Amino acid sequence: MRLTDFTDYGLRALIYAAIHPERLVTIHEISDAFHIPHSHLMKVVHALGKAQFLVTVRGRKGGVRLAMESTEIRVGNVVRALEPDFRLAECFSSSQRGNQCVIAPVCDLRGTMQRALDAYLAVLDESTLADLVVRSDALLALIHPGATGRTISVVPHDAGEGYAVLHGPVSLA
Repeated sequence: MRLTDFTDYGLRALIYAAIHPERLVTIHEISDAFHIPHSHLMKVVHALGKAQFLVTVRGRKGGVRLAMESTEIRVGNVVRALEPDFRLAECFSSSQRGNQCVIAPVCDLRGTMQRALDAYLAVLDESTLADLVVRSDALLALIHPGATGRTISVVPHDAGEGYAVLHGPVSLA
């Protein structure tokens, strides 16, 4: 399964707000931190506000903040709110016009794919936004290099993914 950029950006916006709980954050800040187009992020933040994950404050000193505690925001709920379509295959279409597969009446692919989607969302439901920002010091150091007085090294992982090793007064535990 692959999330749309819209959902990816939404999760990043929520992460940014969660690691700055003491203040309103601006769309411009989030855009700069993650190199996300400002115009696209405005749409994402609007959707997060409509879904009641963010509170938006207009005006010169405006910005956004989480609408609830990060422990109350389930990742699965965010994904469900932002993803436009969970049709994993043509047979997921509810209309006759959308499902032209001739074997759909007897094929078990739809059931298998539905169970996979249910399992995927169940795993996402196990995590809260708070779980994603448990290492907020490390996240802040990566998002605001130099501003935190910490130095950062990214070391390759055996699986080919990078992970951050921080030097300075930061705990990764």
